[in-house]
Amino acid sequence: MMTSCGVAPLCSSSLLSSSKPKFFLAAAPFPGAAANVTTSAVKATMSSSDWMPGQPRPPHLDGSAPGDFGFDPLGLGEVPQLLERYKESELIHCRWAMLAVPGILIPEAMGLGNWVKAQEWAAIPGGQGSYLGQPVPWGTLPTIFAIELLAIAFVEHQRSMEKDVEKKKYPGGAFDPLGYSKQDPAKFRELKVKEIKNGRLALLAFVGICVQQSAYPGTGPLENLAAHLADPWHTNIGDVIIPPSLFH
Repeated sequence: MMTSCGVAPLCSSSLLSSSKPKFFLAAAPFPGAAANVTTSAVKATMSSSDWMPGQPRPPHLDGSAPGDFGFDPLGLGEVPQLLERYKESELIHCRWAMLAVPGILIPEAMGLGNWVKAQEWAAIPGGQGSYLGQPVPWGTLPTIFAIELLAIAFVEHQRSMEKDVEKKKYPGGAFDPLGYSKQDPAKFRELKVKEIKNGRLALLAFVGICVQQSAYPGTGPLENLAAHLADPWHTNIGDVIIPPSLFH
C-alpha cells in the first residue's frame, strides 16, 4: 500500500547516448513536492557525468563544449587556459587521425602495400616516393621534408595568430567548402559533436594499428585481421600477451 512519504521519480538514461538523463515525475501527493523533486533532478543531472552515471561531474566541465561528457579523471583541465588548449589540441589530433586511418586502410585494401612498407623507400639513398603506386616527381626525402616543414609551419603560424578561440578550432571559409558552419546553430553544434566522437574513435583506431604493428612487425591492419579471421583461436591478442613459447 502506497504511503504518503514522498514521490517516486523515474529515470531514463543511456550511457551510449549523448543526451542528458531525463527525469519524469510519476506522482506528487503534496503541494510543492513536484517543484522540489524537479529541482533535485536538475541538480543531479548537472552534477552527474554522462560517461559514468552517478559519478560527480568535474566543476570545470560544464557540458558546454562539444563532446564534453564530464570525463577528466586526472583533472588535467582544471586550469582554464590549459583546458582551452587541450580542447584545441584534441580536435586537431582527431582530424589528423581521421585522415590517417583511411590513408592506412585504403591503400592496403587496394593491394598497394601496407603503411609500414610504404615508407621503406625513405631509408634508401636517393629513394623515390610514390603515392597509390605511382611515383611522385618531387618525391625525394629532402624535398618532401622541406615541403612539409614549410606548409605545416605556415598553417600553424596562421592558426596561432588567430585570437578567437572558436575560429582557431572552426575557421570556416576555405576550410568549410560545403558551408556546414553556415547552417542552423543547433545543427552546427550537432555536427561538432559528431566530429569529435568520430575523431576520438579514429584516435583509438590509430593507436590500435600502431600496437598491432608492434606486435606483428611488417604487417598491416587488414593483413593482421585476415590472419585472425582465418584462425581466431590461435591468432589473437593472447599470442602477444602470453607467448606460445611458454607452453613448449
